[in-house]
Amino acid sequence: MSTYEQIVDLIVKLHDVPADLIRPEATLGSLDVDSLTTVEISIRVERDLGVTVGDDELQPDLTLGAMADLVDSRRTSTV
Repeated sequence: MSTYEQIVDLIVKLHDVPADLIRPEATLGSLDVDSLTTVEISIRVERDLGVTVGDDELQPDLTLGAMADLVDSRRTSTV
């Protein structure tokens, strides 16, 4: 499973998002992700994907694709 797919799976589990809105260019803001959900996403990314991404980095204009790229770059830098 790709990082993008893992992030989508995580967000779908935490936040009831219509499937037609899920795409790499969708932003957290366009998915109506609130601040509490942002904190939970940050915690789950660290727990499930092994990468620290601060909730302050998960801004409303961050796309799902960019989030996947961020996680991948952090995985690469820790190897």
